Amino acid sequence: MTFAIIRERKNPPDRRVVFSPKTLAKARQEFPDAEFIVETSKIRVFKDDRYRKYGFEVLDNVSKADVMIGVKEVPIEALMPNKAYFFFSHTIKKQPYNRDLLRAILEKNITLYDHETIVDSNGYRLIGFGRYAGLVGAYNGFRALGLRDGLFNLPKCESLADLHAVKAELDKITIPNIKILLSGTGKVAKGAAEILNHLGIKEVSDALYLTSEFTEPVYCRVDVMEYAKRKDGKVGDRLEFYKDPTGYESNFMPYAKVSDMFIAGHFYGNNAPYLFTREDVKHPDFKINLVADISCDIDGPVASTIRPSTIAEPFYGYDPKTEKEVAFDAEGAITVMAVDNLPCELPKDASEGFGETFLKHVLPAFFNNDAKGILERAKVTENGQLTERFKYLQDFVDGKE
Repeated sequence: MTFAIIRERKNPPDRRVVFSPKTLAKARQEFPDAEFIVETSKIRVFKDDRYRKYGFEVLDNVSKADVMIGVKEVPIEALMPNKAYFFFSHTIKKQPYNRDLLRAILEKNITLYDHETIVDSNGYRLIGFGRYAGLVGAYNGFRALGLRDGLFNLPKCESLADLHAVKAELDKITIPNIKILLSGTGKVAKGAAEILNHLGIKEVSDALYLTSEFTEPVYCRVDVMEYAKRKDGKVGDRLEFYKDPTGYESNFMPYAKVSDMFIAGHFYGNNAPYLFTREDVKHPDFKINLVADISCDIDGPVASTIRPSTIAEPFYGYDPKTEKEVAFDAEGAITVMAVDNLPCELPKDASEGFGETFLKHVLPAFFNNDAKGILERAKVTENGQLTERFKYLQDFVDGKE
């Protein structure tokens, strides 16, 4: 079986890759029956010669491969029929802008494995760039703070070589006495917490956070059972919430009244209550004035996130009174960081981390008869049809919704 590391073709350019040269060499060692080839790329964070150095073929045409492995969506015109593909398709939530992509995948008889659908038997995602989104998102939040308030001037993350360099820049700054709220418990939130901890910011319990003043910067990490509550006043249950959140309402305002900065690292599910609304932001006690929205759900659970921002222009302001965008440092505005492709700013580290997990969880499935059902669960399309697990997308494909 031949695997190809394909070139990223989506704009804006993405320098990430699923396998670094070193990790790909490790894969070849672990699976000697597999052949790995690399499609040439001028933008990839690892140059072609790095792969050649490890003895890999770097080719203009990789059509001889059986399995194509990429990161972002493959343009329709570049899809090769009758192949298996791995990439983030951004179709499984019925994203309308990729409807034609899913149709083309079916028409071209492609077997699609979406990175987002690579889960264990309990449905937990096994691979992703979440940690790096959290790392860069938190860094960018502090960069916004420094620029807006004239405290310090952190360089753009994309201009730094790696995570070590990012942390070295953070060692040069001092965070003022502010209270920071971090939402979430997954890989994104853990990445953000890694930055907070590196800065030496003290973590405190929600009870202390809500009732106390501090003489140093602190942060509080909250899960859904802290920022949401049952409408009937009974004790909430996390699993119940994940199954059906319609019986819950937001409990975010107590935190908003005492927080200066909010780092949104949570996962937002359908029908869950919004954390805070546009009306909430108008409340005179709403204190948050800087939001690093790593989750980046537009015009949704975080009211100040009215559009995604970009790596080139990562910050904007939200005026609570007019509900309009203003300058990120405008008086009375909430400063917003809502870059939706944060891991692209740390392409080397993100690629290395992603490849290690792909090697651990996915590649073995091709050689052990998919013993853990990894491929079976991840398979979105096969033989020109949606698989049983993804039949719910049929109406989307047909244009009925």
